[in-house]
Amino acid sequence: MEKLSKRFGSTTAVDELNFHVDEGEVLGLLGPNGAGKTTTVRLLACLVSPTGGRAKVCGFTIAHEPTKVRENVGILTENPCLYERLTAYENMTFFAEAYGVSDREEREKRIRGVLEFFDLWERRFEKVAHFSKGMKQKLAIARTLIHQPRVLLLDEPTATLDPESTDEIRRMIRELSGREKRSVLLCTHRLEDAEKLCHRVLIIDRGKEIASGTPNQLRAKFAGPPILEIELKKQSHEVIRAVRQIASSVQSTERYDSSRMLVTLDDPASMTPRVVEEVVHAGGLILGVRVVAPSLEDVYLRLLRGEVDG
Repeated sequence: MEKLSKRFGSTTAVDELNFHVDEGEVLGLLGPNGAGKTTTVRLLACLVSPTGGRAKVCGFTIAHEPTKVRENVGILTENPCLYERLTAYENMTFFAEAYGVSDREEREKRIRGVLEFFDLWERRFEKVAHFSKGMKQKLAIARTLIHQPRVLLLDEPTATLDPESTDEIRRMIRELSGREKRSVLLCTHRLEDAEKLCHRVLIIDRGKEIASGTPNQLRAKFAGPPILEIELKKQSHEVIRAVRQIASSVQSTERYDSSRMLVTLDDPASMTPRVVEEVVHAGGLILGVRVVAPSLEDVYLRLLRGEVDG
């Protein structure tokens, strides 16, 4: 995808985006409301035409080969787009026929395969109206797979779901990426989804890229190194002085029953044992030690607030 753009009148929804998604990779597309995420998905699914730039999906151009692109893409919109008066099986049959799976034996084989994958086979004859939100979302993703696409475009797949259903959807996406080798473009507001699922993320705002990379790369670049947190029975000047000799910075806070020391280290993995040793030698009574890494959410918010330059 090169300099892909989309304008609606005087409004630029997508502004010269460049990215790729490898086979079996989950790429997270992150950004606030109105950032251009959904428009990007609609462009790649050939639901709207680009104003500028170009993009290929599975080797087919979205501008000149939309039919071939649609054959290789499964799209999940924020609205599951299911027929609630029909059963799960009837829904799958309808969408399989719509995608041209005309052979009855092949169609039934595929339907059974995806419903079993999503643990819905035993509920296939129940009307979708009686399904929970999590079951509906699983069925909606199952629908996107019925024509065996190589690329999945998932727009907010865990939105409004409870923690148990969210965890299950995440597990399914991991399997689709890892075991099935599907390429996944994941649009989400839930930074935890991106943290747990994405190999790389692309953060956009007002249609433009502001940062991209693996979650670890973005954390290291924009949020700084991990912090070593040491909880002590009691703080002392001797302990702080000893740690400051080997640490980049040391901050301490007092609690009613303990003290906490936050230590910035260039390499926490190798330096933590030495810091602990110095604290003990200085007479500190340690209650707990942990390395606190900055989250992807910390990076995301700092970028959107303009606190760091992408």
